[in-house]
Amino acid sequence: MSLQSLALIENWPVPTAAAGVVRADGTVLGTHGPVDHRFPLASVTKPLAAYAALVAYEEGAIELDEPAGPPGSTVRHLLAHTSGLAFDEHRVTAPPGERRLYSNAGFEQLGDHIAKATEIPFAEYLRQAVLEPLGMTATSLDGSPAKDGVSTVADLLRFAAEVQAPRLLDPRTVAEAMTVQYPGTKGVLPGYGHQNPNDWGLGFEIRAAKSPHWTGGSSSPRTFGHFGQSGTFVWIDPDAGLAAVALTDRSFGPWAVEAWPVLTDALLRESRGVR
Repeated sequence: MSLQSLALIENWPVPTAAAGVVRADGTVLGTHGPVDHRFPLASVTKPLAAYAALVAYEEGAIELDEPAGPPGSTVRHLLAHTSGLAFDEHRVTAPPGERRLYSNAGFEQLGDHIAKATEIPFAEYLRQAVLEPLGMTATSLDGSPAKDGVSTVADLLRFAAEVQAPRLLDPRTVAEAMTVQYPGTKGVLPGYGHQNPNDWGLGFEIRAAKSPHWTGGSSSPRTFGHFGQSGTFVWIDPDAGLAAVALTDRSFGPWAVEAWPVLTDALLRESRGVR
């Protein structure tokens, strides 16, 4: 049975949209729209890059607590947006671990660090470590590991299934990635203002008690994922045993603030009836 709620994306004020839902066991509950259309991901690139970093960690190429980025910062700081680097500039604006400063520059330094450690360009490492094993053949990284990924709903459903039931990583590593790093750290959630605390795991944002938020009012506090300024999101709700992906070609804005939680709550409500 396909989730009828996915048809809500037809009402979104966007030129093109596609969405899908996948269970923890890999069952796709439904899709809507052109699931093989390649969309720019913007910051939904970050969870893919983070997963590659965790593969590098498990392979022994890097350690989470080894120095990386600005002085005093580690791989863990970069993944958790606590390195102190500015948003889009490679300059330090706070000591490591003190504030949750969402940073594209931090993920770029993370990519450089992994490329140096593995002697493989980061885009190629991502392909070998994550995309190829998962059959994500329509996904590529065409620049910054913070924001230059391109993918499809079909591919990201494969990724969301992997995160829920890991095959590439030890489940304990993924559990760490969805656990709050540097608890109590405050900061700005882009598009949603100051959050105290502003909880993040390793490359994944954690919903916790944030308000306002881009997921639903019925999303569990353990929900984690990411959204992108290109009008894209992926969330994984461990309590619901469900993940959803939505990709569009309209930049994030008030339309998304209004539409995304409505879709999420509808999907969670409907999915309870099709288990």
